[in-house]
Amino acid sequence: MSIVDNRKAFHDYFIEERFEAGVVLEGWEVKSIRAGRVQLKEAYVIVRKGEVFLFGSHISALPTASTHVNPDPVRTRKLLLKKEEIKKLIGKVERAGYTLVPLNLHYQRGRIKCEVGLAKGKKQHDKRDTERKRDIDREIQSAMKQNRR
Repeated sequence: MSIVDNRKAFHDYFIEERFEAGVVLEGWEVKSIRAGRVQLKEAYVIVRKGEVFLFGSHISALPTASTHVNPDPVRTRKLLLKKEEIKKLIGKVERAGYTLVPLNLHYQRGRIKCEVGLAKGKKQHDKRDTERKRDIDREIQSAMKQNRR
């Protein structure tokens, strides 16, 4: 079940591979995510010293957050992946010019997971082609609906 999707990632990048990662969260962050107060629009993933981190994701604290905790909405969060997956990602990012982007946050067996995409950037003409194809598909669907009636 998806919590939040990063639609901007699909607009700006070609997603070539997907990985599912666990996220190291604090208690107030879990409560906020369950309440839907999370945003991935400006987030990105970086590999540093053999570990994977999520930067720029914004998790707003609930007004009922504890008084002794100072919530930082855009703190860096560690992502949990298998060692082989991390090695593969390091190789692709450093050598082949790929980027890591968070695609969505979702639940799996009660845990919050982050889907990370191995992506290549789109050029402006690629973005226009994608929009053109989407518009054509939309027109075809509406024409098919009208023909049924």
